[in-house]
Amino acid sequence: MNWQRYIIAFVITGAIFATAFYIANRLDAARVADIQSTQTAISIDILSTETQFELLGSLDCEAISQGQTLSSELSDLASRLSVAEQNLGINNTQVVSLKKQYSLLEIKDYLLMRQISARCRNFQPVYVLYFYSNSGDCPQCTQEGEVLTYLRTTYPDLRVYAFDYNLDLPALKTLIALRRVDDTLPAIVVQNRAVVYGLKDLSAMQKLIPELKTLATTTPEVH
Repeated sequence: MNWQRYIIAFVITGAIFATAFYIANRLDAARVADIQSTQTAISIDILSTETQFELLGSLDCEAISQGQTLSSELSDLASRLSVAEQNLGINNTQVVSLKKQYSLLEIKDYLLMRQISARCRNFQPVYVLYFYSNSGDCPQCTQEGEVLTYLRTTYPDLRVYAFDYNLDLPALKTLIALRRVDDTLPAIVVQNRAVVYGLKDLSAMQKLIPELKTLATTTPEVH
């Protein structure tokens, strides 16, 4: 009778683990599909903005600048990608592929917004390029990311583009080379100024980005 109870307990335990594993896989698949859907939507928005800019040129800058900033969508996508990294692992093939697509969207948005702001005086966003590593070799990167997330939440018009320095992506490597960013992380580039290295707290970041004074603010939610 004892061995029968052991077998029954083993079968029940196995069924529980199998069910939990199945549910976890379904949830992870749903998260990946959600990220892919968001990335597709942002890609379409960027293509639409590019096309509109080419059509209008500099004739109607107000029309092209209003409602075309994708910072909030990119921020939301970054949060979802972070969850996927935590659940599937940073080296997961799907996660790496999604991160590459996300990084390309960031670069595309960065270049497009710079192009528009160069020709439209009424559209002058503030840019921050943030280079980090989550491979365990940058203990300060998490803290810096939290500071920048707070600033981006406080200042909706602040455009923060975060890049994994070690990501094997030619376009990103080109951006790193052009901005002359070395592997001393975290590294930050504000507007077109020189690269700044090391952890910067909230006070230091506010001094590093004096343009924040010109941006509208909102009250971040406290979680």
